[in-house]
Amino acid sequence: MQSQYSARFRSAVHRATFRRSIWLLALAGVASGACATDGYFTHGYGMQASGRGGASLAFTDNAFGGANNPATMAFAGNRLELGLTAFTPRRSASRSGLGPGLDGSVSSNRDWFGIPEFGYNHMLSDQLALGVTVYGNGGMDTDYPGANFNCGRGPANMLCGQGSLGVDLMQLVVAPTVAYAFTPRQSIGVTPLFVYQSFKAFGLQAFAGTPGLSADPAKVTDNGRDSSTGGGLRLGYYARVGDDFAVGATYAMKVHMSRFSDYSGLFAERGRFDIPSNYGAGVAWTAWHDVTLALDYMRINYSDVHSVGDTSLRPTQLGSTNGPGFGWQDVNVWKLGVEWAGAERWTWRAGYNHTDNPIRGSDVTFNILAPGVVTNHATLGFTHKLASGGELTMAYMHAFSHSVSGASILPVFMGGMPAGTERISMREDSLGIQYDWK
Repeated sequence: MQSQYSARFRSAVHRATFRRSIWLLALAGVASGACATDGYFTHGYGMQASGRGGASLAFTDNAFGGANNPATMAFAGNRLELGLTAFTPRRSASRSGLGPGLDGSVSSNRDWFGIPEFGYNHMLSDQLALGVTVYGNGGMDTDYPGANFNCGRGPANMLCGQGSLGVDLMQLVVAPTVAYAFTPRQSIGVTPLFVYQSFKAFGLQAFAGTPGLSADPAKVTDNGRDSSTGGGLRLGYYARVGDDFAVGATYAMKVHMSRFSDYSGLFAERGRFDIPSNYGAGVAWTAWHDVTLALDYMRINYSDVHSVGDTSLRPTQLGSTNGPGFGWQDVNVWKLGVEWAGAERWTWRAGYNHTDNPIRGSDVTFNILAPGVVTNHATLGFTHKLASGGELTMAYMHAFSHSVSGASILPVFMGGMPAGTERISMREDSLGIQYDWK
């Protein structure tokens, strides 16, 4: 009788967890992916990692292995995590040297976003775990006011189009994970990546209206929101080396996405916007009985994706097979974290995240739309264990202001204009809270 009751209870719990998971997936699906820190990847996935500067590859304290290192889920235990981050990026652009009407400065109006996060892990046995992580990427999300400039045809936005100027990219990743501990201290994991992304662009009429600039002028701007889907795979390895040292490694292949058909005249390869491959390795060392130091290295290969990595100065048409892109370079990311678990029921975290700037001065004009130039991030965080057995985690991140300047490319397609200089700048803050059911 007791066994039957326990089985019914577990079944009810699993059904409730499933219903909660579906609701959370819907919640994540409507969230804007505006988390541009390491390029357009966020500095850390999961609130624990966010407080450590993003260091996560050698930690098993969360259910976000699908976004970080799938192998860690084999040692994460049964847990369900729900979080929400308030994120505020501040973007601005300025131009000088082109003369009255074209010179000036402007700031993006969209600077507050709510970003949900979700992770679930279930131990099927002492060795085998099954879980799911839901997370997002983004950051190409701007909205500059129109009518601040004049390109010779009346009021215009900074890139000589009509109305407000900007883009909005959201990438939602659903990452189910299987992890297996093949020894008491080592595990491997695999995560299929199911990706949905949406995009819209507005205010780029000058790029559509200039003869010969786009392979499909009707598919450059102001076509509303378009979507695409795709899939990929992330692999992971984790090992405990002694009682005080752990290592982890991960690799995610390039995710091939279907095309944004409504923007086939803007993005290279007739509207294709894939997700670049990335890989990394990390270590965690418990230097004292209650203090852990961590260091992760990540490589993000933005050059994998033509619409992101190809230079904006390519002498080909927008939207063509080898068309111009945003000119983003591959970046190296270093994540340094420290964690102190000495206080009763409290764990305190701090971290530093440094990434290369992906944007060169020669590509500044296109990147007015997506000024992902921040390079240095400082983080703080904590976890409080509640009497109920759950955990409350918070994390704060500040990305220091960074700018990139370069020659404007407006004279290239407008003709008869002097050389000018443009400057894009960005800084960010975020504050997140997460509850963990165990």
